[in-house]
Amino acid sequence: MAVTTNIHVEGGDVTFERVQDCTAIAEHTQALHKEGRHGSNDMRHAASFPMVIVEKYLNDKGISFQEFMAEAVHVKSMLADPALSAFRVWRGQV
Repeated sequence: MAVTTNIHVEGGDVTFERVQDCTAIAEHTQALHKEGRHGSNDMRHAASFPMVIVEKYLNDKGISFQEFMAEAVHVKSMLADPALSAFRVWRGQV
């Protein structure tokens, strides 16, 4: 689960790309789902998103981590994204 950082320089622009094989995390969340280990009615374990996926979301949306945490719409957007369904533990509506 090591994270690799690639640096890209194009003209005067520098971008950082963080890469991680998230297969083990997806497999773990799927195992939790199949076992029914998604919390209680009071506190659901909805998903386990690797930080590299959160960082990609931040970069794609052009927002800071503080904005991400302050506005529930961002977490709901990630939870509703079919491309990220492998990281969902509880599949109910949030």
